[in-house]
Amino acid sequence: MSLHDMRGNPVSAARPAALAHYEQATNLFLAFSARAADSADAAVAADPGFVMGHCLKASLSAIANEKTFEPQARPAVEAAERLAGSANPRERGHIAALRAFLDGEWRQANAIYGEILIDHPRDTLALQVAHALDFYLGQSALIRDRIARVLPHWSEQVPGYGYLFGMHAFGLEEMGEYGRAEYAGREAVSRNRTDVWAIHAVSHVMEMQGRARDGIDWLAARTADWGAPDNLFAIHNAWHLALFHLDLGEHDRVLALYDERIRAGHSTVALDLVDATAMLWRLHLRGADVGNRWNELADAWQGSIDGGWYAFNDVHAMMSFVAAGRERDADRLLSAMARRAENGVTNAELTRDIGLPIARALRAFGRRDYATAIALLEDVRLIAHRFGGSHAQRDVLHLTLTEAAIRGGRANYARALAAERLALKPASPTNRKLGERARALGAPA
Repeated sequence: MSLHDMRGNPVSAARPAALAHYEQATNLFLAFSARAADSADAAVAADPGFVMGHCLKASLSAIANEKTFEPQARPAVEAAERLAGSANPRERGHIAALRAFLDGEWRQANAIYGEILIDHPRDTLALQVAHALDFYLGQSALIRDRIARVLPHWSEQVPGYGYLFGMHAFGLEEMGEYGRAEYAGREAVSRNRTDVWAIHAVSHVMEMQGRARDGIDWLAARTADWGAPDNLFAIHNAWHLALFHLDLGEHDRVLALYDERIRAGHSTVALDLVDATAMLWRLHLRGADVGNRWNELADAWQGSIDGGWYAFNDVHAMMSFVAAGRERDADRLLSAMARRAENGVTNAELTRDIGLPIARALRAFGRRDYATAIALLEDVRLIAHRFGGSHAQRDVLHLTLTEAAIRGGRANYARALAAERLALKPASPTNRKLGERARALGAPA
């Protein structure tokens, strides 16, 4: 039997009950709800021969982009592969993309999803996974343009239309189109107040424009919408709220958010650990007292040293080891990253060209070898977009470089870096403070 999902995409051998669970799961996935996994399980239970049910289960695990989720994704991919003979071309594309992703060939996976979307522009599963892969691979233009490609094929009559505005908003923001991004993000939220990705996109605009008070008001007014316990994006939006308070120098409020929201559940998910680590590292650069928090984070990162999957995560693990004084863990991680740089998959390139130089720079910074930290960071920061993360997330590299220049007494260089920051965000108290500290080093030679 052949059916179509609610957006007109063909699905093979799906009983109506299985398809109903699948529809519910894809909608929950768009909303970043943890309940999507239960609905995906229900779809497969209702029809074990439902190819897209298995593909959805695998996608929900794979999108986290960390090694610990592979054991959950792999059986689902293998189940889908066993059903490939009865699958339609779109479904076989999903199977091939997921296999490539599991095998570490992320660019190949992303290309396959792109092909699916050319022929099936209302395939929300392909769109959401491709959107995530564009992000992980630092393809900012595609974060924007992949959504632009499919928008003409959607309308008010297509379920989930509003979510595309939030996805497009994030791409527009990452390409510096802040006015259009804020408009699209607000439009998405007006259609669906619990669109946490759109809420996050508007927060990014305010962060990039140095509008800390606006950002606090935006997020604080919507805490009930983005902060629900089953929302997989709650920690990241809490990170954005803390970032605004950090820019204003409100360290006590930052630590309160860290304890109450960012690390309240002591999550071991890499995406959550990245947020916690990035926030503490920014406080570390300011010389703030964070108590014993670094040790808890370093303990949480230890399990990923040998099984690392993504260079962006490894770099944050190194921050925790450096700040916690875990020299042995730092050594182990550098050795593991060197091995990963040679294994031939997409992450090998990201590790070799970007992750390892940054990890070594962080290690040097922790040892107060600021000259080495500067030498490693000043070039790699220019290509760091290739290993993913947002502009806001990667800003930690520029902050570390600027701090190394100040602490290393590189007065002229520190002033130059501070001037870069002030030109981009002149209203930022953090940037003004860095400029003052750089100027205090002495007059230019």
